Amino acid sequence: MIPVYAGSHVRDAEAQLLRDANDLTLMHRAADALAHQAVLLLKENTGRLYGSRAVALIGPGNNGGDGLFALATLAKRGVQATAVLLGTDAHQAGLKSLSRAGGRTATLAGLDDLLVNCDLLIDAGYGTGGRPGAKLPEVPREIPVLACDLPSGVNPDTGAAADNVIPADRTVSFGALKTGLVVGSGHLVSGNILVTDLGLSATLPEPEAWMVQGDDLELLLDRNTDWSAAGRHKYQRGVLGLMAGSAKYPGAAVLTARAAVSSGLGLLRTLVPEAVATALTTQVPESVPLATPELTALLARNRRNEREGATRIGAWAIGPGLEDTEDTRRHLAMILAASTPCVIDAGALSMLEPGGHHQLRILTPHAGELHALLAKAGVRVSSRDISNDPIRWARWAAVAYDCVVLLKGPSTICTAPDGYTLIVHASTPDLATAGSGDVLTGILGTLLAAANFPATPTAADVVAQSHRLVDLAAAGALVHAHAGALAAHEGMVSAVDLLQELPRAGRELGL
Repeated sequence: MIPVYAGSHVRDAEAQLLRDANDLTLMHRAADALAHQAVLLLKENTGRLYGSRAVALIGPGNNGGDGLFALATLAKRGVQATAVLLGTDAHQAGLKSLSRAGGRTATLAGLDDLLVNCDLLIDAGYGTGGRPGAKLPEVPREIPVLACDLPSGVNPDTGAAADNVIPADRTVSFGALKTGLVVGSGHLVSGNILVTDLGLSATLPEPEAWMVQGDDLELLLDRNTDWSAAGRHKYQRGVLGLMAGSAKYPGAAVLTARAAVSSGLGLLRTLVPEAVATALTTQVPESVPLATPELTALLARNRRNEREGATRIGAWAIGPGLEDTEDTRRHLAMILAASTPCVIDAGALSMLEPGGHHQLRILTPHAGELHALLAKAGVRVSSRDISNDPIRWARWAAVAYDCVVLLKGPSTICTAPDGYTLIVHASTPDLATAGSGDVLTGILGTLLAAANFPATPTAADVVAQSHRLVDLAAAGALVHAHAGALAAHEGMVSAVDLLQELPRAGRELGL
């Protein structure tokens, strides 16, 4: 897992280090990394270095200094290097270095002419010192862009991007991976991200979050447990209860059910309307129906923790395709009153009330659903606010509803009430398709059912259990994302395509 830090925290750590170091030591180190990536991009895009043309947007602070020293290095290697100054002030030592190397400077008024034959634009505008409302030039998309620290126009703490942001093909982040590069719109405009170590580890605080990747799945699933060990019978592999679907949305229940059984579930019990039952029987013959009288008895046994096996459900997946009816609310109240862990999605989210409870829950809203959840908790925030600062508002909801929140979006945010946060990137934008969230709910249900949480946790277990839920949520998002990437190889992605790739995705990631 890769630690992620707010841009302001990295800036503070740099300031502490600079108290005992030469000001140019860190700058030269950053500039060397930036110049190296510039060389690679120029060779990739032009096939040559000598005689190619590089233009850099130079801001007034240290970010601009990094860009000037990098540009000087390019000029020494035969690149026609021009620094376009965005303000009246620029790093003086950097300007002298560029001049000695044969580079030149220009004003913003001359940028359009410079871009006509430009082979690479280096964006060294504002970095972590970005200012809201700063005037940024428009750069033609056909010109490769290398961002210094982060693209100009991106908030380093939240990932919010200005309308005139300069999208990058590659970003060199200095000191640490910054939150603004991996969440919100910042993730969408940063391109390929490389982190250069500046030796800040001693001055950095605890990470704000962690970004997880496919090879982290084994760690997230905690292989010290043996739920997938050979020889375990189906009840030990996990029994999931599914409450989903309606006459209007029968397909949602089918997608969730198929995802659960395709993810390695031991047994699926289904509590669905009569209009959905036939479709489930046909398309998911492995599922076993659960009638209301049996549900009542089963929940009573679970509360007493008398026995395992067919009479015990390890977790519930609730919500895909549900409609708000009297029966739905009655069944939901029964399940939420039990101790069984739950994944709660879609239609069930609108039936939740904020406040504390004794149950382990993962809520899986998108930005619009999170807006509604927060409004019910008395928090006034718009969907745009959530998109501009997703970690903050996901954490608010986690506290308000005393649960783990998995906020779906370009970056999936998984967070606990105490702030422990994991970030998962979607492998393809095509995952934003109808039914994709239903598939994710099925995967999460399988992981949760197999997790074997203690039925009567102690007070000391509460934080550890919420962190474990975050890990499982991120693991499910990783599998879901990898299935999407596999499906995208064949073209556009549908929910059914995800289902077909789930077994392979799980096998490749070690599920």
